[in-house]
Amino acid sequence: MAKGIVYLVGAGPGDPQLITVKGLECVREADVIIYDRLVSEKLLEASRSDAERIYAGKESARHTMSQKRINSLLIEKAKAGKTVVRLKGGDPLVLGRGGEEAEALAAEGIEFEFVPGVTAALAVPAYAGIPATHRGLSSSVAIITGHEDPNKPISSLAWDKLSTGVDTLIFLMGIENLPAIVEQLMANGRPPTTPIALIHSGTGPAQRTVAGTLADIVEQASAHYVPPPAVIIVGEVVKMREKLRWFDRKPLFGKRVLVTRSRSQASKLSRLLSEYGAESVELPVIEIQPVRPSDETLKEAREFHRYDWVIFTSVNGVEAFLPWSGEAGLELRQARPPKICAIGPATAEACRNHGLHVDYVPEEYISEKILEGLAHREISGKRILLPRAQNARPLLAEGLRRAGAQVRELAVYRTVPPSAPDSRGLQMLKDGLIDITTFTSSSTVKNLVLLLGEDWPLANQTLVACIGPVTRDTAVRYGLKVAVMAKDYTIPGLVTSIAQYYNKAGL
Repeated sequence: MAKGIVYLVGAGPGDPQLITVKGLECVREADVIIYDRLVSEKLLEASRSDAERIYAGKESARHTMSQKRINSLLIEKAKAGKTVVRLKGGDPLVLGRGGEEAEALAAEGIEFEFVPGVTAALAVPAYAGIPATHRGLSSSVAIITGHEDPNKPISSLAWDKLSTGVDTLIFLMGIENLPAIVEQLMANGRPPTTPIALIHSGTGPAQRTVAGTLADIVEQASAHYVPPPAVIIVGEVVKMREKLRWFDRKPLFGKRVLVTRSRSQASKLSRLLSEYGAESVELPVIEIQPVRPSDETLKEAREFHRYDWVIFTSVNGVEAFLPWSGEAGLELRQARPPKICAIGPATAEACRNHGLHVDYVPEEYISEKILEGLAHREISGKRILLPRAQNARPLLAEGLRRAGAQVRELAVYRTVPPSAPDSRGLQMLKDGLIDITTFTSSSTVKNLVLLLGEDWPLANQTLVACIGPVTRDTAVRYGLKVAVMAKDYTIPGLVTSIAQYYNKAGL
């Protein structure tokens, strides 16, 4: 039997991008992942499809699994020869009980490694614009458990030394004990005017900061309702927040955005949304499938050099067609290659990545503008190849033929509903937890409506944003109320237009 090993991995404070490179590698290679409540779902999605996932989350006054049971589970899985990842929020050794779990493993002779993580104690205040230390304000910092039982006869914390002996105090898991913490600090010499901040759900789209002084923070916390999880930071550095806050000033901060693109294409949109401060929730409603070419279509591909123009109307068309060219023994970089038209910058970039020179990109990224542009290039009598999706709009091919061109359409890929829709994204939409639903093609509109069935009006409970007029018109035909259409019909243009909508609306 293979020898098992346990990696005690820090997942970071919530933002999935804050996991370390080594931590992410461990997640990707694990046989078993035992994870905590605050671990991002997106990190779990990075694991192998056959990996066993076991939830061991703990909430205040409610534990899914006792610490003793977690220790036993780690031992059991490792002894079965598994590569186990114990995925813990923040850093496993900063008030994370990682040391206790390692002790249990060591006692059983099980190999383990610590993979440190970004601790919430420092990252969460940073995302709120509060540095732990700052020249002239703080030269020392202490990270303290806030989870002590206030009814203990004697505290294990040296409050008389902590209160005035350290410039910045950071309490983890302490929001429920806030009154006792404040009382101890003031009773042991910290002035009532000392700044303090409570940061709820730090580094995520639900992050919220309530600031005050020791004298009024308990009242503030009650008035603004600050539940766990929250980090408490005490000290003069809290004053820096108004100058340095950055995360909660992003244009789409706090918004949850549904991304309906195919799984293979969702990452670019999700990444841009994250840069704008939004949380992307991926619900791929289409899959891109290549079409197996017939002998006839392969014959056309072999005669590629006889065409005057090849028009690509999507990145998918480029990526699906070029394997055909390889299969047909086609050399694209020949002495007299056909001219290449790409519908937009992303499609043009895909062409260039394959070594194709792009001769024409319309100013507006729709088929109608391709027709207008080529009309000035004397296409009458020219042979034009259109590699694109099955059941694509006939407008382009018909318009080219009316202009006198000889057009050959090749269906090189198809869009189909996914075999297994993402239940999390769908449930969040149904539960009213989505702020914005994005559509990047007519297929995404049709398939989401199909997926929702009689619940399709739920999409109108969110802001509906479309990448361009064709997609918008499809959405309208299906009864959706489109609030945003990208001015520039690209993924960056879509995100920019959504941000502009919220800025104009003052939301």
